[in-house]
Amino acid sequence: MSEYGTHDKDGISVGIVAKKTFTFAEPPRQMSLDSGKKLGPITLVYETYGELNKDRNNVVMVFHALSGNSHAAGYYTEKDDKPGWWDNMVGPRKGIDTDKYFVVCSNIIGSCYGSTGPSSINPATGRAYGLDFPLITIADMVRAQKALIDHLGINKLLCLVGGSIGGMQAIEWAVSYPKMVESVIPIASTCKRSALAIGLSEAQRQAIMADPSWKDGGYYGTAIPEKGLALARMIGHISYLSEDSMHRKFGRRLHENNAFKYDFSGDFQVESYLQYQGKKFVERFDANSYLYITKASDYFDLGEQRGRGSLVEAFSRCSAKFLVLSFSSDWLYPTAQSKEMVRAMKKAGIDVSFCEIDTDFGHDSFLLAHNQLTRLISGFLNRMSHMSEGNGPA
Repeated sequence: MSEYGTHDKDGISVGIVAKKTFTFAEPPRQMSLDSGKKLGPITLVYETYGELNKDRNNVVMVFHALSGNSHAAGYYTEKDDKPGWWDNMVGPRKGIDTDKYFVVCSNIIGSCYGSTGPSSINPATGRAYGLDFPLITIADMVRAQKALIDHLGINKLLCLVGGSIGGMQAIEWAVSYPKMVESVIPIASTCKRSALAIGLSEAQRQAIMADPSWKDGGYYGTAIPEKGLALARMIGHISYLSEDSMHRKFGRRLHENNAFKYDFSGDFQVESYLQYQGKKFVERFDANSYLYITKASDYFDLGEQRGRGSLVEAFSRCSAKFLVLSFSSDWLYPTAQSKEMVRAMKKAGIDVSFCEIDTDFGHDSFLLAHNQLTRLISGFLNRMSHMSEGNGPA
């Protein structure tokens, strides 16, 4: 029997889905960016799951992380080997139940999965933008998403859910458009990146830019900077894991014949694993997009940017309710950063709940099928939906 309609412990797949596109900001009405530059036309690729109800108040926006895309759930064809990146969470009877909610997931600007980014054609030159693409911020990504939501005729967002950089977008939405947002679930995220996180991003960017094939971002139509991008991904991938999970999976086990080879081809299983992750990543992602998105995440500082003052002042603009989630083994965006966020929210008078989920899978835990994460998200959404229907606190 096809898996597209089968029942399992997580519910049912949303089945076959399709990409949709929205283009706006046509010249001379380009979108203004935080850098002071303008961008347009802009195309966003997005997907929707479930049905918009008659009151148009059951909308849940899902935001992807650095290398994610709009394909959060379901399959494009029955021949697809893998579903969308959050299929374990989005679907009928799952944590984000598409029998109840209308789910929207948009690919961010700057990416390489159909939305306008450095690999897109610059209408002024007829060639790929490359480094002519302007630097963007998390707020710019949100500004583009707001245009999409307006296009869809949606005035209220029941909940915004995102992990990592997706969590940054969700928080930025709540501060930038407080009248539209009823609730937010930032997962394994932060209000500003630490020096450690920025340093890791810079190391990854330098790996890409040191590759001779990068050619100052002008490699389109020629050999791509495979080695630099693969190395960048290897560095990044380490930060998504935890020491315990890496020890459990690899330890110091050797790759071949249980003996050292006494060369640099790779002795340990963890070396082969990271090399594989790097090579696989090169096949699906654009090097310049990696530069732009990591830089956007480094720029993110909710309290300081655009004259908001402190973090407390920024959250004072919000009327949304929050569920902040962190993971005990996440050292990229550790629990301390989530707690800092929660303290600022409480000082700002926000209704906020917080939970640290005990897991040793590291930062990437939000992508895994985790019963506690599913229950927390489902329960919070049920509460918000109940209140949105005018029934008061659940």
